[in-house]
Amino acid sequence: MAVRLSVALALGLLTQAPAVLAAEGLAGPYLAGRQAFSMFNYDEAAIYLALALQQDPTNTAVAETAILSQIARGHPEKAVPIAVQQRERGYDSQVVTLVILGSLAKNGDYAGAIAELDDGHTAGPLVDDLFRAWSLVGQGQMSEALTVFDGLSEQPGLRTFGLYHKALALASVGDFEGADAIFSGKEGGPLQATRRGVIAHAEILSQLERNAAAVELIERVVGGAIDPELEVLRQSLIAGGAVPFDVIRDPADGIAEVFATVAGVLNAETGALDALTFTRLAEFLRPDYVDAILMSAGILERQDQHELATKTYNRISSEDPSYLTAELGRVDALVASDRIDAAIEALQQLAKARPKVAVVWSTLGDILRRQERFSEAAAAYDRAIADLPTEQPGQWVVYYTRGICHEREKDWAAAEADFRKALELSPNQPQVLNYMGYSFLEMNTNLDEALSMIERAVAAKPEDGYIVDSLGWALYRMGRYEEAVARMEKAVELMPVDSIVNDHLGDVYWAVGRQREAEFQWKRALSFEPESEEDATRIRRKLEVGLDAVLAEEGAEPLAVSKNGN
Repeated sequence: MAVRLSVALALGLLTQAPAVLAAEGLAGPYLAGRQAFSMFNYDEAAIYLALALQQDPTNTAVAETAILSQIARGHPEKAVPIAVQQRERGYDSQVVTLVILGSLAKNGDYAGAIAELDDGHTAGPLVDDLFRAWSLVGQGQMSEALTVFDGLSEQPGLRTFGLYHKALALASVGDFEGADAIFSGKEGGPLQATRRGVIAHAEILSQLERNAAAVELIERVVGGAIDPELEVLRQSLIAGGAVPFDVIRDPADGIAEVFATVAGVLNAETGALDALTFTRLAEFLRPDYVDAILMSAGILERQDQHELATKTYNRISSEDPSYLTAELGRVDALVASDRIDAAIEALQQLAKARPKVAVVWSTLGDILRRQERFSEAAAAYDRAIADLPTEQPGQWVVYYTRGICHEREKDWAAAEADFRKALELSPNQPQVLNYMGYSFLEMNTNLDEALSMIERAVAAKPEDGYIVDSLGWALYRMGRYEEAVARMEKAVELMPVDSIVNDHLGDVYWAVGRQREAEFQWKRALSFEPESEEDATRIRRKLEVGLDAVLAEEGAEPLAVSKNGN
């Protein structure tokens, strides 16, 4: 793709000429700003780089990154004066041009945007052409705009962009027949279906009094993955009447769509930093652009900027169909920033507002379970299961996680029922097979079934250390010690610093008479911080008197004669 943003260039510029910067008194804020920006701490970077710019407004390296920091933190309006100042000083770049173009579109100055492009300033070929076309729409020059869209469509690799935005432009001025001809493939062949394109085409079909076709389009393309916004649209179409076309309400929305389009490509091709610049500019032009807001928040989460992600999610209104998605994203951000109580409170409030939404309850259950609040978690899973729709294979996870809670609460009958239900829904889930099989081993019951389950789990995930450990432990529990050795050694290879796995290997070594190696593994297990003091005490005791004596002290069955091959 031809469009590229110079974020990486900005980082490169910031690494140049530190001696010059230091000589000018910029070393402190410059270095702090560079470090903050490299760590995606955009708020801090903006503060320090603003200080550096005050000391030297002519430093283009600092200015460029200051612009990017302001955009990334969600304040493109604060990047505008920096970009304008740099342009007035004779400096130009894609970033500077992009910000100036965005500001002109925000103010409805489409003539100014066209003049900017005519003067040779560029934000990249794709952005330039789409920006020009939408600015011509804003000037009322539709024929000229269509010519630009058509020219873009003829360029290698850019056909879809040109046709998609041409269809949106036609629909924005009421030519729904022309827009449908593009989306349906009558003009130029069918467009690749995207979620945003499906929404636009459905609204266009509704304007053409073809609601049934719009419903069929959504159900055919999206299938069972209909999100809340699409479901609201589908229900509105079913109810009858024309659904308004509001994907694009004016040329500024069209340019916001350009930024979001580019963001989607950059997010896949070059990484989150570049994409975030464009999603933030899309928000700048269209503050209610939910898809852009969600994309920004998701990028910030991947950059571990959870507080900024939370603020971004908070911008979505509780009345919006995507509010549920935003709130669940905000909860993830709160958990990632270790604000567990705030995450639980947010979910509890969401559950009060939407008590029949299973995913809210299951998410609450997941958080409570990780906090070892198993009884509360099981109650949350109860609510989730009560509100599940028609049984589907993917629902296995709710029964599995509730089963874990029951098992931890020592209610094995309820746990086993949940595990078996999970396997009924999805028979070969390795997590369920392993957990249930290992539980049988710990209870020293149903050993043959336990072994069969764990073998199936290993077949599904042969490189999962926990599951391989379970197989080695099953063989050990069944007295097949020699066979257990290879499996436990493989588990330790996969998970070399896990206390439990090293402890198990020590027991297996002891069982086959390799006592020094057993003691070595137990010492390793101790060094890797056992889960509980009880576990640590047991390992120390094995080091003192050996495994046989510990089993005798516990009243457990002694090690058997090896049953290998039986």
